[in-house]
Amino acid sequence: MARLTFLGHSCFEIVTDEHTLLIDPFLTGNPVANRTADDCSPDFILLTHGHADHVGDAVAIAQRTGATVLANYEISEWLTRQGVKSHGMQMGGEFSFPFGRVKMTIAFHGSQLPDGSEGGNPAGFLIKLPTGTIYHAGDTALFSDMRLYGEEGIDVAILPIGDNYTMGPGDAVRATKFLEPRQVVPCHFNTWPPIAQDAQAWAHEVRTQTTAEPVVLAVGDSLELSS
Repeated sequence: MARLTFLGHSCFEIVTDEHTLLIDPFLTGNPVANRTADDCSPDFILLTHGHADHVGDAVAIAQRTGATVLANYEISEWLTRQGVKSHGMQMGGEFSFPFGRVKMTIAFHGSQLPDGSEGGNPAGFLIKLPTGTIYHAGDTALFSDMRLYGEEGIDVAILPIGDNYTMGPGDAVRATKFLEPRQVVPCHFNTWPPIAQDAQAWAHEVRTQTTAEPVVLAVGDSLELSS
């Protein structure tokens, strides 16, 4: 069993039988979050890139819990200097962790860290759990190599739909066609006015144009994966 819970913006918690993962833990200062950083006790934290609305509370949570943070090499070095246990990766690389196997994927965006440090390349993650594969695209534009990620077999794809800073609803539908996931979950929308979107309208387009099941999670809602 694995449970995927939406914590707002691009932050998701994944709970398996033995481990808890947290992706892009932007909670403090997140106007739609329903948890605080102190409510989270992950074993692993995954960071897609360096922007403040994704790094969020990663340092504070990792310092408190001892969680290992997965990030690109540049961010991992930045974390190490702050006393955080980190595991650096780069685009296309895979590594096996106690919870499953992770591939760091391409994303087209920026990655400057909150203090202005160089944050390397932005990324997404293919998270290969015993109960299924989750693809978190990170903040990205649409790109055709998503077809190749789809060939790996994706059970749940998490895609940004907010537009302005990332791909919008139309390109997220096209991304769903490339990826061919079993289910697709929107993120990075309705946090602030520039990324306001009608997620239900997007879901309707997914249903009519693709074979995927759209799942629009309210903040705090969960989706279960089972083998």
